[in-house]
Order: sequence, then structure tokens, then C-alpha cells
Amino acid sequence: MKDYAILAKRRLASNVCEYTLYAPLVARHCRAGQFVILRVDDEGERVPFTICDYSRESGTIMLLVQEVGYSTCKLAQLREGDALRDIAGPLGNPTDLDAYKKICLVGGGIGSAVIYPQAKNLHAKGYPADVILGARTADLLIFRQQLEQYASRAYFVTDDGSFGAKGFVTDKLKQLLDGGAGYDCVFAVGPLAMMKAVCDLTAEYGVDTIVSMNSMMVDGTGMCGCCRLTLGDRTVYACIDGPEFDGHLVDFDETIKRNRMYREQESKHFCRLRGEYV
Repeated sequence: MKDYAILAKRRLASNVCEYTLYAPLVARHCRAGQFVILRVDDEGERVPFTICDYSRESGTIMLLVQEVGYSTCKLAQLREGDALRDIAGPLGNPTDLDAYKKICLVGGGIGSAVIYPQAKNLHAKGYPADVILGARTADLLIFRQQLEQYASRAYFVTDDGSFGAKGFVTDKLKQLLDGGAGYDCVFAVGPLAMMKAVCDLTAEYGVDTIVSMNSMMVDGTGMCGCCRLTLGDRTVYACIDGPEFDGHLVDFDETIKRNRMYREQESKHFCRLRGEYV
């Protein structure tokens, strides 16, 4: 079997696909929380994706990919049986939640790609976590059934109320904290504004909070500096120092500002790729 072949491809939402890839060396060594960097072809840019799941026996890894730019749209054009140019990984540090026993995993949107392997791993260790998953609408609640399988309790919220409670993940988290849930750790991943809101809330309750800063990375070695962020009084890099950090130390305002720096140019470029911009 050819390395990096697409063994299965499944569309989960209008712009989100799940890929099962043959990558035996990555599957042999990866752990929950780590990521890979792939190239679609020889001219492709290097783009990072969290390893959602893996099988050491079959030598496969699973990625959840949202089409948001040139490389992800190019990847979406490939079919089962096609192969990627290359995959580097596993990269980043694996998640370590062993110090905690009462954990709540909070995911927003495509953040389900990160909290799903955490839920599965904690379930296998014998102390399943509670899960809160939020999205704009029911169609975007990715991995809902899998999270229900591995979570101690699973809660779902949507902005429009099309599934679960209407509101935001912070609304449900506050309700649980006020109800005496007794969490000693909250693990959050999703849009930067969502993670900031979660950290602001948990700071009021004195609950340790870990966030996954899976922002844009290029080389995955800390050389390019694209994923740098301020953590307390020092500069760190999500690709080599993370991707997970103490959320109460992350300077979210700075990171959000940096991520918005080229939003207009990115939007125009993406529209050109789709033939929608004149």
C-alpha cells in the first residue's frame, strides 16, 4: 500500500471532510494531542492538522479538515485511492492530563477534532470526562455520536438552538460550575474568542484551564515563528512548546490581533480561488 494514501474520505459538513490516511510510521508513534504537517503535492504548502484518531494495527491516522484556503480546497479535490505528497509527524507534545481527575472538555466548531481523541483517551484510562460541544448550527456538531460514546456526560449547544441548548459553550460551562460540577481542569479548543471567554470564566472559579493553540504553523519546528504567542512573560511557539498551554497565561488579545492582520487579503485570495472575486 502506498504511503499517505487516502483509504477513506467522508464529508461531515458542507466544508468539512474526514480523511483516513495510510501513514504507518506516524500511527506507530503518535499520541493524543499531537499533529502532523502535510503537503498535498510537490507545489503544496505545509499545513498542520491534529491527529483525531489512529490505529497502530492498520497503520492509519484520521484527520478532520475544514476547507478554508488553497491547500485544504486542493485536498478536498482528492478521492479515495489518491495519495498525498508527504506527511511529517507526529509533531508537538502529547497531552498530559494525568494530574487531573475531574475534567471537562470544551470544544467549539472544528475544535471537536481535538477534544475527540482526548475523550477517547480519558475513557480508556478509566476516568471519562464531561464534554461540552458547541457550534453555530446542528450540522456543524462534528463527532457528536463519538463524543457521546466516550464522555461521562455530553452536552451540546448551538447558536441557533437547532440541537441541544441554545447559546454558547460558556453558558453551559457556567451552569455546570454553578451546579457544583467540581472540575479540577477544563480543556478548551476552538476559535480564539471562544477559548478566551472560557478562560475568563474559569479564572473566576479558580479552575485550571488548558487550551490548544493549534494556530497556523508552517515548518513545525519553531523556525518560522508563525505560531508564536505570549505566555505570561515569555514568548513560546505552539508547534514545539505546545500546542497546549495554560490558558490563564495566554495573551489572547495579542494573538487575536495577529490572526486578524491579513484577514482582508486572505478573504480576497480565497474568493479568487473559488472564482467568486472580481
